[in-house]
Amino acid sequence: MGNSDRNLFKTLWTLFKFVLALGVLGFTVFLNWPGLAKIWDEHVRTGKIYWGNLALAAVICLVSTLLTFVRWYVLVRAVKLPFTLSDALRLGIIGYYYNILLPGSVGGDIIKAAFLASEHNRRTVAVATVIMDRVIGLWGLFWFVAILGGVFWTLGMVPEEARWGCGMIVICAAVTVILSVIVWALLGLLPEANAERFAGRLERWMDGAVAEFWRAVWMYRCQAPSVYLTLLMSVVGFVGFVLTFYFAVLTLEEPAAIPSLAVHFLIVPMGLLLAAVPLFPNGLGISEAGFGGLYLLVGFNAPSAVSGSLVQRVVTWVLALLMGLLLYLSKRPAEKQPAEQGLAFPPAPQENGYPLDSAGLAARQGTAS
Repeated sequence: MGNSDRNLFKTLWTLFKFVLALGVLGFTVFLNWPGLAKIWDEHVRTGKIYWGNLALAAVICLVSTLLTFVRWYVLVRAVKLPFTLSDALRLGIIGYYYNILLPGSVGGDIIKAAFLASEHNRRTVAVATVIMDRVIGLWGLFWFVAILGGVFWTLGMVPEEARWGCGMIVICAAVTVILSVIVWALLGLLPEANAERFAGRLERWMDGAVAEFWRAVWMYRCQAPSVYLTLLMSVVGFVGFVLTFYFAVLTLEEPAAIPSLAVHFLIVPMGLLLAAVPLFPNGLGISEAGFGGLYLLVGFNAPSAVSGSLVQRVVTWVLALLMGLLLYLSKRPAEKQPAEQGLAFPPAPQENGYPLDSAGLAARQGTAS
């Protein structure tokens, strides 16, 4: 496939994802239109918007998002790559901006990985830090549901009508955590010589990029304290994201009309997991449908969740725009250093004049390594 064909395919694929996301969003709004119209008439049209809850949602979302940038910084430093906290914050903001406001074939993670790869010889390890950040974030989500959700469910803090649905969520999360802990423990028993031997086989069977990524995973297993720290940061961050959604819903709803905060600690992580489906840019459409379905699962009206998801989406848009603007204004031309030129909204990684997606970047890094 030539470059022009590849570029056309990427364009069509991106267009397909947006059409699919907008279609799901439109269908979700259509199904919940009576309830959404009622919320509009009772709150938006009359000006009965709870601005304090909206402000809480924005502040908590900002703090939780910044924590994810620090988490990535810890992971990069764990593999001994030269990196500063200011770089992590700047690149984190750039990645957040791309993911929230410019979702497409080139996401924020690709931008972050491309910068690290261009600055260091261990290019595949640099890319692996971004992947491991996502993996540990997902692992933290299941720990979050298994521990906090299990406690709330066991102590009877979940309403009777929601106990069955919440119980299934807790059980699935607990099984995932147990299996992942077993794999993590077995990986720790693997001698270093065997790990390196396996990496050599990967080089022969596949390519150098896969082998280098395995070495990065093994390195993280040997840096267990850093992994545990980032896992804890993930759990704390998810507390913030649950509260963000909770207060976003309360911006246009009364507390009596929505599930309790304890129930939100069980269902919101599942909604966040749905939002990570790659087919939907920034979770557009699937988030609203998912949260609506989860509200129905625990015995509440879906329109409240759909409106809350839309409010939360507006909050993230505004935060991404403000953070991007502040980063842009902070990069005064007279203070720019050569090493920092790529930190302020760098162009998307390209090859032969065409944008690279995640597969293209991985292939290029594999060739380089």
